[in-house]
Amino acid sequence: MKVCLVGSSGGHLTHLYMLKLFWQDKERFWVTFDKDDAKSLLKDEKVYSCYYPTNRSIKGLIINTRLAWKILHKEKPDLIISSGAAVAVPFFYLGKMLGAKCIYIEVFDRIDHSTLSGKLVYPVADKFIVQWEEMKKIYPNAINLGSIF
Repeated sequence: MKVCLVGSSGGHLTHLYMLKLFWQDKERFWVTFDKDDAKSLLKDEKVYSCYYPTNRSIKGLIINTRLAWKILHKEKPDLIISSGAAVAVPFFYLGKMLGAKCIYIEVFDRIDHSTLSGKLVYPVADKFIVQWEEMKKIYPNAINLGSIF
């Protein structure tokens, strides 16, 4: 199984890294921002840098959609996992078109309202994971696995 782990640097990337017991024995690659924290955390990993800032940026969406198309065609992952933010959106939609399964993890600090990225990927996610039971009111088909922390 080949896994694509895609997310912004900072807390989103930390969430994904905390899943190490799952991904450590799998062929994988990462898509994240070219920032110091990502470089340090993923120094021995295969990493593709994506465009940022992405927050509500049409330019960022267009650039990252082109990048997602190239990366996904080259790497052909079986599974895409993300905890956000906006960079996940083109990877999920294009990944689904190319046959990948998609798992989204809504971030820990969202207890009673959704993120924009979560809203956008919810319709195409094969599994949508929340960390608080209250979030199932917003995402009825979500799975509450509790805190990653």
